[in-house]
Parts: sequence; structure tokens; C-alpha cells
Amino acid sequence: MTAVPEHEIETGVQRHARHQGMEAGGVLDQVERGFAGNPAGMQYFYDLFRDVYCNGVKPHPDKQTIGTMCVQIPDEIIHAAGGVPVRMCNGFYTDEELGSEFMPAKSCSLVKASLGMLKSQTNPYSAGLKTIVNPTTCDQKKKAAGMMREMGYQVYDMELPPVKESEEGREYWRRSVRKFTQHIGKLTGKKVTRRGLKQTIQQVGRAQLAYHRLNELRKHTPIPILGKDIFMVTNAYFFDDLARWTEATEALCEEIEARVVQGYNAAGRRSPRIVFTGSPPVFPNLKLPLMIEQADGVIVADETCSSNRLLNDMVSVDEWFMYDMVDAVADRYLKSCTCPIFTMNNDRIRRLVELYRTFNADGIIYQAFAGCSVYEMEQRSVAKAMEKEEIPMLYIETDYSPSQSGQLSTRVEAFIESLKARRRQS
Repeated sequence: MTAVPEHEIETGVQRHARHQGMEAGGVLDQVERGFAGNPAGMQYFYDLFRDVYCNGVKPHPDKQTIGTMCVQIPDEIIHAAGGVPVRMCNGFYTDEELGSEFMPAKSCSLVKASLGMLKSQTNPYSAGLKTIVNPTTCDQKKKAAGMMREMGYQVYDMELPPVKESEEGREYWRRSVRKFTQHIGKLTGKKVTRRGLKQTIQQVGRAQLAYHRLNELRKHTPIPILGKDIFMVTNAYFFDDLARWTEATEALCEEIEARVVQGYNAAGRRSPRIVFTGSPPVFPNLKLPLMIEQADGVIVADETCSSNRLLNDMVSVDEWFMYDMVDAVADRYLKSCTCPIFTMNNDRIRRLVELYRTFNADGIIYQAFAGCSVYEMEQRSVAKAMEKEEIPMLYIETDYSPSQSGQLSTRVEAFIESLKARRRQS
């Protein structure tokens, strides 16, 4: 028997990375080749995901990356300290399986996959990631901090109040952000300055304006761009270079604006318009969004922390002084947040109704990952509110496993057909 050369023996890390690449490649093939008429400007994003997830290209090879576990971590402050925020929320079934080996069986798919990725040491975004900023949002992410420390990561706990409407909650969060602003410089070796923070607020603001411009185009009938592409654009914001992402999104906007003028329809002639909400679609777990659009629905808006909530509200600064800017950054992340981790969430219901009406939608699809208790619990109050408003809603509980696809697609297709029938009767 011929011995395999040592340099050809595949390590566990290499094998896991290869499986990740295969999983990512399969989804990218669906996103890129499974639909006709992709915008030319989307090629930047398709290539970016293929480079990072399939070809092992690190997007920030010479910069200090700071891992973040939630949309609530202020990007502006990390950028101002010379760091690059990369979001560790993970959508790989490969990593969820690994996380299942040491996480409770009924825990959230996203948390299991995120910890599985960190355990496997196959972080696709950067080599040598050491620091992760973890928010005290859902209970599972809070407890995940201890596991990340056991894996050798330096974890900074970002404290979030359970109530956002009170003045006490607002001041609690402001103090937390002020403390983080002072601490982040110790992690990166660069102090946050007035000039630096003003610059990064403006840079992130430009990115947000590009997203708003793109999002507004989704209000048009016919719809000029599919939801699966919007999720690719916003998921790229998790880890891409800020300036490059903004330029690519602005170029995409110009193309989509031309489509609107031409009356181009990216969907079917009678495709029901869907608002997507609930547990966030994080690449490559775009299972449900792809299912919706393959069933002749079209996602025209969303209320998720992997897309709309990520870039929806901008920092509003009255005075460009250091403390005013830090407090303004804090307010931007708390006031606009509609995450169900808060004790009250009337803002989220109002937001869903607003999206349904302003984007001329036909129905809402609500995704909850099995084990994601906050979204599972909240769906009842959301469903009750939507029923009162006479808004059709489909609730789907799922995980990252591909095994449910047949059953889920049947339910999605039936809901889409019911929306078509409802439209014909109106």
C-alpha cells in the first residue's frame, strides 16, 4: 500500500473548509444561475461571495478585524478605532452540525452555526481573529460568550437594556456605548477621535444612503430586482470593505433605476409581493427566500437584522462634538431597533404594517428558527395584529437542515397561490 505524502493529507480544518465551500457554491449556483435576468451589477456581489466562501480569499488581509455577533454593535465606532467589523452570524448547515455537538439540541440554528464556525477555526472573513464583541441580546448569545472564551477568543460584552422605551434604558445604553468607545482603542491600538468618528459616521451614512436608494426602488410595480439579490447585497455588508461595498451598491442602483424607467419586471406577471420577517436569512441559509421566489413570489421588503434593520436608520447628529456623536450613535442603534429581545415591541408590529402598505405587498412570511425562542414567542402577537389588519401571514418554523425543503416548499407554494386567488377576488 502506497503511503500518502504528508503534504497531501487533509486536516480536519481543511476538510471543514472544503465542505463549507461546497455548501456555499451550491447556494451561489442557485442564486446566480437559477434565475433569469440578473442585474449586471450583482456580479460584483456574486464574485465576492465566491471568492470569500469558495476560494478562501480574505477580504481584509492587512487589517485588524473585530468580530461582532449582532447588528446592535456600532460599526461607526469600530471603524473610527481603525478596526474592521465583521459579523460572525453564520448561515452554514455544515457549522450548525458542528455546533450541535456541544450545544443543546433545542438551541437556535444561527447560534449553533456561529459557534460551530468559531470552533472549527474556518472563519472565512479574516485570519487570526482574536476579539469578538458580543451583545447581551438574546439569552443564547449571552451564554455563548463563555463558550467563545473557552475557545480562546477575547470577548467584550456589550450591555443592552431589556427596555428601550424608558429614559433609564436609553441612558443605560448610552453609557454602554461610551464605555465601548473608550475600550475599543485598547483592542485596536488606535484611540477614537472626534475627527475619526465624524468621518466614519459620514462613511457609514453614505453606505446607508446607497441602501435606502436601492430599497426605495423595490416599491415600484413591476418590481425591478428580486429579494434574493437584496439579501446578497446586505449580507455582503457583513464583511466587505465599506468603500467598495458602497460603490458597488451605488452602481447597482443606477442600473435598477434604468430598469424602472424601462418598466423591466424581474418577477412573474402576477407574482405576489411578499414582506419577509423573523429570524434573519444569513448566507448561505437563503433556503426560504429562494423557495419563495422559485414559487413565483417576490420579496419586495423585509424586516430582519440581516437586511433592512441593518442599514435602515442613520445617525442624527446635532453637534459634531465627541460626546454628542457617541450619544447619537447610541441612539441610532437603540431607538430604531425592532428586535424581539425587548420586553415590548409595538414598534416592530407598526413597522411590519407600514412595510406591507408602502411596498404594496400581498402578504407576509414570518420565519423562526427552531430554538429561537424570542421569534417563536413573538409570532403569536404578530399574527394577531396582522389578522386584525386583515394582512395574510404565513408562519414557518425551520432550521438550516435541507431535509425539510419538500414540506416547506409545499406550504410556501400553497400560500403564494392563496395570495394570487385573493388578488383575483379583490
